[in-house]
Amino acid sequence: MSAKAPGSAEYTGWKSIVAKYQTPDVGISVWQIVNSFGGLFICWVLMYFSLNVSYLLTLLLAIPAAGFLVRIFIIQHDCGHGSFFKSRRANDIVGTVCGVFTLVAYKYWRKQHAIHHAHHAELEERGIGDVWTMTVDEYFAAPWWKRTAYRVFRHPLFLFGLAPAINYLVLERFPIAAQPEWRNGEKASVWWNNLAIAAVITVMSLWIGFGTVVAIQLPVILIAGSAGTWLFYVQHQYERTYWEHTPEWDFTLAAMHGSSFYRLPKLLQWFTGNIGFHHIHHLSPRIPNYKLEECHKENPLLQRVEQLTLWSSLQTVRLALWDEQRRRLVTFREALQMKQARQSVAGSASA
Repeated sequence: MSAKAPGSAEYTGWKSIVAKYQTPDVGISVWQIVNSFGGLFICWVLMYFSLNVSYLLTLLLAIPAAGFLVRIFIIQHDCGHGSFFKSRRANDIVGTVCGVFTLVAYKYWRKQHAIHHAHHAELEERGIGDVWTMTVDEYFAAPWWKRTAYRVFRHPLFLFGLAPAINYLVLERFPIAAQPEWRNGEKASVWWNNLAIAAVITVMSLWIGFGTVVAIQLPVILIAGSAGTWLFYVQHQYERTYWEHTPEWDFTLAAMHGSSFYRLPKLLQWFTGNIGFHHIHHLSPRIPNYKLEECHKENPLLQRVEQLTLWSSLQTVRLALWDEQRRRLVTFREALQMKQARQSVAGSASA
């Protein structure tokens, strides 16, 4: 027997609740741009001078620099949702500039992310803007090579180590996820972003040397990429998350039960632009990142969600397959044990 699915009726009235938080504050938005880009530039300068002391010090400085880069990505993210400024033009300009630093083309990513929000946790719509997730039945029905590929993909060393490097340094350089119906501008934004990145690298290389640019920026990109991948993963991949087939899929439940409240220490919450309040963000993407916490704290109705801490979130890395019968993510070992148990019961019944 399958577990009972949650109901959306318990969140009746949420649209009127979130409406008051959807207006951006230009002063706060501009200050976020200043402190995020300013922090990154300061870290770059310190990293440059640290090369004369020790590269270990350079790598240590890459950690806060990566934090500022994650924060810049959050700004790009808000611009993509049209929530950072009231003006669409202002959002597009700032988002495009952010994309040069994050190595992610703004318009191309915006399209992918819109698909993620429109179909998050919908089993029939997996494949764009999400983490590859198979159901238990799909996994055991798949050929051996696909099961092997899936196990490699879901291994923490690959998912949070190698995969981010491949994604941001290689895959994001090409519009490989683009669908035929996408606008040409969305696909072309990848090439324009590449051109802008190449121009910045060229100018900086002529100034301080290509090797120095790589020594400074590569660890920042790798650390930020891994952190960003972890955040995206843990916001949706936890034991009692939500997945549903299209006929029964519900937007409200996908937001409130399929997106976590990741309660982070204040410093990490600041660097990650409050994205830990991910249930609020999925419920209303038009809320600027700096109003997510306020919306959460002021409305008990919106606090009925899965809460993860740094410690509890580490346990999610073992989860790999969606069990449709028990309505939760399970480990490979749990899935195998359930399969063996069913086979044993079937064998006894036929004996």
